[in-house]
Amino acid sequence: QLSPEDLQAINGVSVRTAAKYKGIAPTQMLEPATLPGIVSCVLSVLCGGLNLLRGVHAIESILQNDDEDFNYVIAFFLGTAACLYQCYLFLYFSVWRNSKSFLAFALICLSNMYLYELRNIWQILFHVAVGAFTTLQIRLRQPLGKAPDYNV
Repeated sequence: QLSPEDLQAINGVSVRTAAKYKGIAPTQMLEPATLPGIVSCVLSVLCGGLNLLRGVHAIESILQNDDEDFNYVIAFFLGTAACLYQCYLFLYFSVWRNSKSFLAFALICLSNMYLYELRNIWQILFHVAVGAFTTLQIRLRQPLGKAPDYNV
């Protein structure tokens, strides 16, 4: 004989759908990503990867000879963190998203100003342009409005 509990379980594991969110309220959803937004996120990850690679090479140069300044390593890693944080802000909702993205863009600009001796003008323009483009895409991707029956 099968009991009703056995019918609800598959291989001894109860079948339950997971909740969409945990906590008191759902997280705010963003508008669907557009192609320019996806391109800006990919370019931001690319710039972060380039900064990370240059930072690792700067560490290697410091370990081999002491002519490099450790501040360059910090500037490369701050640029990496800012690029990846902008990509995070594009993908997920956060309070003060626009302000945070502008501050991350300012950090990208400052780190590129500090790394002026190690990069040519085209590299600096590329990193700053990608940061500005990603900041614009974060600004354009707004949260979705609440459903009409949200408080019912």
